[in-house]
Amino acid sequence: MNKIFETPLYPYTRAPDQDAPAPVRHPVIVVGAGPVGLATAIDLAGRGVPVVVVDENDKVSFGSRAICFAKRPLEILDRLGCGEPMVEKGVRWNLGKVFFGERKVYDFNLLPEEGHRRPAFVNLQQYHFERILVDRVREMQAAGAPIELRGGTRVASVAEAGDHVAVALDTPEGPYEVEAEWLVACDGAGSPIRSMMGLDFVGRVFEDNFLIADVVMDAEFPTERWFWFDPPFNPGQSALLHKQPDGVWRIDLQLGWDIDKEEEKKPENVIPRLKAMLGEDVSFELEWVSIYTFQCRRMERFRHGRVIFAGDSAHQVSPFGARGANSGVQDADNLAWKLELVIEGKAPEGLLDSYDAERIHGADENILNSSRSTDFITPKSETSRLFRDAVLDLSEHYAFARPLVNSGRLSVPCTYDGSPLNTPDALPEGPARTRPGSPCPDAPVGNGFLLDRLTGGFALLCIDADAPERLEEDGVAAPCIALSAADDPSGALAARYLGDAASAVYLVRPDQHVAARWPAFGESAARAALRRAMAREMRQ
Repeated sequence: MNKIFETPLYPYTRAPDQDAPAPVRHPVIVVGAGPVGLATAIDLAGRGVPVVVVDENDKVSFGSRAICFAKRPLEILDRLGCGEPMVEKGVRWNLGKVFFGERKVYDFNLLPEEGHRRPAFVNLQQYHFERILVDRVREMQAAGAPIELRGGTRVASVAEAGDHVAVALDTPEGPYEVEAEWLVACDGAGSPIRSMMGLDFVGRVFEDNFLIADVVMDAEFPTERWFWFDPPFNPGQSALLHKQPDGVWRIDLQLGWDIDKEEEKKPENVIPRLKAMLGEDVSFELEWVSIYTFQCRRMERFRHGRVIFAGDSAHQVSPFGARGANSGVQDADNLAWKLELVIEGKAPEGLLDSYDAERIHGADENILNSSRSTDFITPKSETSRLFRDAVLDLSEHYAFARPLVNSGRLSVPCTYDGSPLNTPDALPEGPARTRPGSPCPDAPVGNGFLLDRLTGGFALLCIDADAPERLEEDGVAAPCIALSAADDPSGALAARYLGDAASAVYLVRPDQHVAARWPAFGESAARAALRRAMAREMRQ
C-alpha cells in the first residue's frame, strides 16, 4: 500500500480546551479536514479569523478520489498560497478525445485562448491535494496565523444555542465540549453533522454503477482525457482514462445497475476488465479500487442558523465533469470573506444568506449539467440510445453535432446571475463574460497576470478610467487597481473587460467575482454598490 495513506499528518494531541474549566468559544469551527474544510480554514485564517479544524481522521483520504482540478479553483488556490505546488505536482491538460466504439470521433481543447496563468485542468490525486493543504496550514501556523488542526477528534453532537453552537467532541483521551460562533460542516457526503440535525438531500440517484481503478503503470498514452462510448472492451457501456502523477492512471468503467459491488471490486474481477482495455501485454498494479453510483442531490438550504454546510456535505454530483471538489473549493471561496465581514461586525448576518442563494445556484447548475451528462452517457430507453449514437456518428464529420455530445460537461466557474449582491449592469457594451456576478477572467498585465493583483479584498478595477486611490465605506476599503488596455499588448485585457467600451470601472468582490461595473467612476454609485455587495442594501 502507498505509505501516504498510512502516515498521520495531523495526529491527535491534547488541546488546551480539554483542560479549560468551561467550554471555550471559537469564532469558527470547521468540521472535516478534506479539501473543502482545509480551504475554508486557510482562507479564514489568512483573513485573520481564528479557526479550528476538527477531523476524526489524522491522515489523507484513501485513494485518489477527486483528481481533476479546473482553472478557476486553481486560481482560488493561488490566492490561498497553495496553487503553485498543485500545478507543479499535477499533470496539466487542456486536450481530450471522444471515441465511439473503436474509432475516435473528435478531439477538443478546453482552453483554446491564450493569456491565462493557469491551465484548463490539472490532474492530481486528492491525497496529494490534502497534503499540500496541510503543508500550507503548517506554513501559516509557523507565521503565527490563527489556525488549529485537531486530528483524532470526532464531533459527537451539535446544538444551536442562540449566539453560538454547542459542540461535543470525542478524543482518544475522552470527551470535551467547545462552542463555535459559527460552525462550517465540511464532513463529506455522509455528513454526520447533517444527520445529527435531521437534515437530508433532495434529488436523483441514477440506476448505474461505475468502477474506479487507480492503476500504476508505465504507459505511452498522451496527457489527455479519453472517453469511450460503447468500447469493444466494455460493450454497451462507457469508459474514461486520465493520467495522474507518479505513473498512476485513473480508469472508470461503467458496470450497469444490477451488480454485486463487493464482487466487482475484487482484484480477480477487476484485472481481467483492465487487461481487456489495456492489452494483455501491459504490466500494471492496482493501487485503489472503488465503485460509485451517480447521485445528483443537494440540501434544500446550506445555511441552518449558525451551522453552514459546504462541499459534499451540502451537495453531490456525479463525477463525470469534475464538479465535486471544484464546486466545493468555490463554496469555500464564497463563504470565507462573508464570514469575516459578519464576525468583524462590518456586514449583517444577511450576507450569509447570499452564500445560500449563490452556492445553491451553483449547485443547481452543476446538478443540471451532471444529470444531462448522465442521461447522455447512460440512455434510459432505446430511443435515447439511437439519438445518442446518431449524434456520435455525426460528430465525427460535422462540427455542429459536437456540442451535443455529452461525455461529462467539464467544470466551469459559476456566474451568480440574479445574486442579491449584484448591482444592475451599467456597462451594456462590455463583454458578457464579465457582467455582474461573473468571476473575473485572468489576463496578462505587464510582466504578470491580473488575478495576482486581486488579493482577497474588495477592489476597484479601473481600465483607462480615473478613480480615487481607494473607496472606503464604514471601514471596508476597495483600493483602486489602475490599468490601461495598453498594459496588455495581446489585447486580452481589453477583450475581456472593455469589449466595445472605451473605459471601464469594476467593483470586484473579495472572491474575485464582479459586483458592479460602469463606463466611468461615480462616487455615489460606487458606494451604493459596495454597500449592496456587503448586504447592507441587499436587493430582495
